[in-house]
Amino acid sequence: MKTGASPTILTNALANFDRAADLLKGQFGADLLAVLREPKERIELSMGPQGKDGSLRRVRGFIVRHNDALGPSKGGIRMSEAVTLDDITGLAMEMTWKCALIGVPFGGGKSGIVADARSINPFDKETIIRSFARNAHRHISPQVYVPAPDMGTNERDMGHLKDAIAFSQGVATTRGCYVTGKPVILGGIPGRREATGRGVVVCALKALQVHGIDPCKATAIVQGFGNVGAASATLFAEAGVKVIAASDITGAVFKADGLNVPALHKHASSAGGIHGYKAPGVKTIDGQAMLELPCDVLIPAASANQITIDNAKNIRAKMIIEGANGPTSVAADEILAGREIPIYPDILANAGGVFVSYLEYTQETQAEQMSEEAVRDRLTRRMQERFDAVCQTARDRKLSLRDAAMVLAVKTVCEALEAKGRLP
Repeated sequence: MKTGASPTILTNALANFDRAADLLKGQFGADLLAVLREPKERIELSMGPQGKDGSLRRVRGFIVRHNDALGPSKGGIRMSEAVTLDDITGLAMEMTWKCALIGVPFGGGKSGIVADARSINPFDKETIIRSFARNAHRHISPQVYVPAPDMGTNERDMGHLKDAIAFSQGVATTRGCYVTGKPVILGGIPGRREATGRGVVVCALKALQVHGIDPCKATAIVQGFGNVGAASATLFAEAGVKVIAASDITGAVFKADGLNVPALHKHASSAGGIHGYKAPGVKTIDGQAMLELPCDVLIPAASANQITIDNAKNIRAKMIIEGANGPTSVAADEILAGREIPIYPDILANAGGVFVSYLEYTQETQAEQMSEEAVRDRLTRRMQERFDAVCQTARDRKLSLRDAAMVLAVKTVCEALEAKGRLP
């Protein structure tokens, strides 16, 4: 992608892959690497669920399976008016690398539903989710594609998805794990809701240690106060890190000596967002300007392409830990590398969610139960192990952290493809 071009999720994903492929071309053939540049399957759905008012809605849906060399494709269902098939393709590709890097037996997949999750009423949202399950049932199974929550969807939606699939099979519950991120009472796993944010914070605390910064003297800024951002902020506060600013789609707030994160979370939960939060010393600020405030750790946990060629030169964070998928454009990567601001990439930093999804998958497959303490312990150890592996590769090969993570991930998938052989 040319510097200055309008970035997309897919163009960023392809650019990141191309750099890794170039680094690996001496080890794997160009033909094998070319296979990984294309998705295995792209599916478009046209649905017509009936709304609460009796009218029929025209709803489009997408399912992309990028790769299944390591196992069934894994990836969340994104619900947004703006989601496109190309977005889902790029996200599915990123999931392939994320699963390979974190070391779970899944390939990359993703789904999209073109609908506004923020404005739709609960009845119509449930109807759309159930319609998606009916229309996509041939493409969802424990050995093909296993969805989960993503932007615009949540554990309640996954419960409806599981129920719709079980109903279509004429059984009380699905045989095996068809979906992760479900309510615990329906076979979900404790700690899954906070897993991505917990993984982000584990990486951040390791990064602070690497850079010789005491967490109790560190400051953090969190962009996005949804599932990932809110959990990250809460866990930062518990670790002694001061969260000095936070934002979501409704607004942004700043307090120099640290926000009261539990109070902010309570407000956002009841008011539907950060906007309107008031407390002594708290200032309302511009959400984009917030990204350029000085801090030790910046967590972009909102959406893609938030750090771009336009603002990268003004970023004053000492390090960036990517909580969202693809929050930094390729052009911004280059600028920040020149300024020696390290970026701990999304395929590492936000992989906690898919790792705990794997634990949920194995729990349901084996009809077992795990405690939240066991989930947290296994997640922390795995994130720390993979963090160390990425940093070591970056040092040994003199690569950026993103390129090091991509090299490890792409190499793993290539080795799986070679182990399987070339026969169809």
